[in-house]
Amino acid sequence: MTGTARTPGPPGTIDVLVVDDDFMVARVHRAFVERVSPFRVVGVAGTGREAIDAVDGLRPDLVLLDLYLPDIFGLDVIPHLRTAGHDCDVMVISAAREAGTVRDAVRHGVVDYLLKPFEFEDLGSRLERYAAQRGRLLATVVRDQADVDRVLAGAAPAPAAGGLPKGMSVETAELVERALRSADGTLSATECAALTGVSRVSARRYLEHFHATGNADVSLRYGVAGRPERRYGWRV
Repeated sequence: MTGTARTPGPPGTIDVLVVDDDFMVARVHRAFVERVSPFRVVGVAGTGREAIDAVDGLRPDLVLLDLYLPDIFGLDVIPHLRTAGHDCDVMVISAAREAGTVRDAVRHGVVDYLLKPFEFEDLGSRLERYAAQRGRLLATVVRDQADVDRVLAGAAPAPAAGGLPKGMSVETAELVERALRSADGTLSATECAALTGVSRVSARRYLEHFHATGNADVSLRYGVAGRPERRYGWRV
């Protein structure tokens, strides 16, 4: 475990504990978090027991929790924290994609669930959403049901007709889906753009949408140099 008793940060700082048994992965996650204001990492833990002890000593606001820990299944850490009186929020970051595990995570009150592998933008957008929701919770004065509804609604945009987020078209979604379904293997956003005639940015947005809805899997291909390439495959 790394980290000492935390020192107060600037007003509004959100302190984070990173929990992952792979120290290289934990280092990457730490670097990602520290790129997003107002978050700062106050410690890193590699086991469930270390995570519990770290929360006792560091009192983080948010725990980024891997599930496949060597001593305790990640979700079993949460009851220990609640029994000890800790009210920190928990965001799961794991390769566990079983529906039962996701349901259990929701029952344990996690604020988000991010599947590995992912890139900075995936975690960064979730951290920003969490910070906005946390700010609303801290600032809200509940006068009536409308105030409660606004807090519970969160920051997620309402889906457009047909289940697509605002700004996406059914026609383009169908083009991208056909490209993925007919691909011999996986596609990058660049390859998908070439096959469909849309821009790479647009192709990436639709591919990420299919990943978020569980219709596409994502893998990372590591080259000789530079950042890994994100590749997508339609889930059969």
